[in-house]
Amino acid sequence: MARSAAASGIDEGSAPATDSASTGAEVGSSAQRERRRRILDSTLALASKGGYDAVQMRTVAEKADVAVGTLYRYFPSKVHLLVTALAREFERVETRVDRAQLPGDTAVERLGHVLDMITFAMQRDPLLTEAMTRAFMFADASAAAEVEKVATIIDHLFAGAMVEVGEQASDEDLAIARVISDVWMSNLVQWLTRRASATDVANRLQLTIQLLLEGRPHRDAAK
Repeated sequence: MARSAAASGIDEGSAPATDSASTGAEVGSSAQRERRRRILDSTLALASKGGYDAVQMRTVAEKADVAVGTLYRYFPSKVHLLVTALAREFERVETRVDRAQLPGDTAVERLGHVLDMITFAMQRDPLLTEAMTRAFMFADASAAAEVEKVATIIDHLFAGAMVEVGEQASDEDLAIARVISDVWMSNLVQWLTRRASATDVANRLQLTIQLLLEGRPHRDAAK
């Protein structure tokens, strides 16, 4: 996917050697946070229209009205950029989900609702979903922190739906959520590659949560 930007000698796939500032150091001021927001918004807009291939670092920089070197200081590669955008989207979902308002009296019903909500939303924007999913699946060790952040957000979102309001998710809850997350991501890839229909995905996810959650003793009963 990487290609050279002839005018500057900057490689589209990774950061130039002269831009070594860390991402964390660049998000302190309100101006920097606004710049970062524009970059991520531009990334999502490009991906939504053209998928993974449409997200080129120079194009993102132009759309966000930042210098290419500045973009690389925030995000050293296209994969870092897309996975960070994915993390932000899941953070927004987590913020919007009101556990007290989730329909369902059981963990299976509540988690099924959350999975349906997220899956249907991603299926409505397949090019954006393809871009972010490809970045997440193809990320190497250099983007390990960003990938782990996405995984952790998803784990807490799923585990939070599994437990009663006011309860904290246990390590076991989080471990089960990680398994469900892996199954969900695998089926999302199959849907993107047209090896599974939306109905197939919904049925497989429902079966997964039933097998993992039905019959688990209530926490109070287990004490």
